[in-house]
Amino acid sequence: MNVAPVNGQQIAYDDTGGDGPAIVLAHGFLMDRTMFAPQVAALRDDYRVITWDQRGFGDTIHDGRPFTYWDSAADSIALLDHLGIDQAIVGGMSQGGFISLRVALLAPERVRALILMDTQAGTENTEVIPLYQGMIDEWVANGPSDELVAATAGLILGEPGLNEEWAVKWKARPREVLALCGQALLTRDDITGRLGEIAAPALVVHGTADLSISMDKAEALAAGLPGSGGVVRIEGGTHAANLTHPGPVNEAIVAFVGALPA
Repeated sequence: MNVAPVNGQQIAYDDTGGDGPAIVLAHGFLMDRTMFAPQVAALRDDYRVITWDQRGFGDTIHDGRPFTYWDSAADSIALLDHLGIDQAIVGGMSQGGFISLRVALLAPERVRALILMDTQAGTENTEVIPLYQGMIDEWVANGPSDELVAATAGLILGEPGLNEEWAVKWKARPREVLALCGQALLTRDDITGRLGEIAAPALVVHGTADLSISMDKAEALAAGLPGSGGVVRIEGGTHAANLTHPGPVNEAIVAFVGALPA
């Protein structure tokens, strides 16, 4: 693990190194940089792969102040500066996709292409915000109970082995900071109307069994991005399709990045 002191945070990251084109991947809500282990394994021989922990998650030390995904996007750009990378393929899953889109809007010259996994450009559906807020409030107040963890894992993973693996991680983490992370998630702005500003080539990958973000949101995302060729559907893939179905996800990513102009 490495640490980049940027924007008042201590951002934890892993870097495979090498001379290949850089790919920077940002994780989803409640996850951390290790969720991309299958993608790192598939890409590291030909690319420099950087995975990082966002504010409030993993090994990153957060300053304890409220933040937005625009702040997290600024962290991603500052990490590129820290590593001396002028331009990268920027991507992420769910929350990581929210951040990646904002990186492309803040610093389009730094983004060679986008990899967007099980994500969207809009806000949460109004009917689920009270449910998610209640889950976050309970998590912060009383900790991640077995029942709450099971419900959360079902929304993100939906595979027994992975559910158990991440449950152990969730129960070991400090719970207080999740309040600020939840605020960033549930109060994020809608950038659907700005997708046309993003000219970078974009890969949109989405699991057909994603319970957290519906396929129509992925289709709207792909339709709004001028550089997208449509949605690559991962049959049976859950919200974390990159973990539950790494084979077809990796195949899509390798084909996409391999076809980018030099």
